[in-house]
Amino acid sequence: MNEFKEEFAVETTLRTMEEALGQADVFIGVSVKDALKPEYLAKMNKNPIIFALANPDPEITYGLAKQTRPDCIMATGRSDYPNQVNNAMCFPYLFRGALDVRAKEINDDMKIAAALELA
Repeated sequence: MNEFKEEFAVETTLRTMEEALGQADVFIGVSVKDALKPEYLAKMNKNPIIFALANPDPEITYGLAKQTRPDCIMATGRSDYPNQVNNAMCFPYLFRGALDVRAKEINDDMKIAAALELA
């Protein structure tokens, strides 16, 4: 395990996403379409936060998430759904800055600086 993963690792007997989401407050997905099943979402705590960020298709659609859990706070990376978050954070800020200084690349320092400013 690398140093970045190690910071977040915890000992657990949970072995599936369904088990892990039982009593969870937040789901942040950066995986594949339909990975978050409605029955998993139903097991989460009150007012769950769902960031389904897989592109082009999220782990669960906005409509299905809200139908399953009307109390959820839901966001995706798609501009055709309400509450787009991932790309909306970069456009125009990170890219506008890169264009303004005529950067030839988007490097890690630029991404970290953008993330810190957004935070």
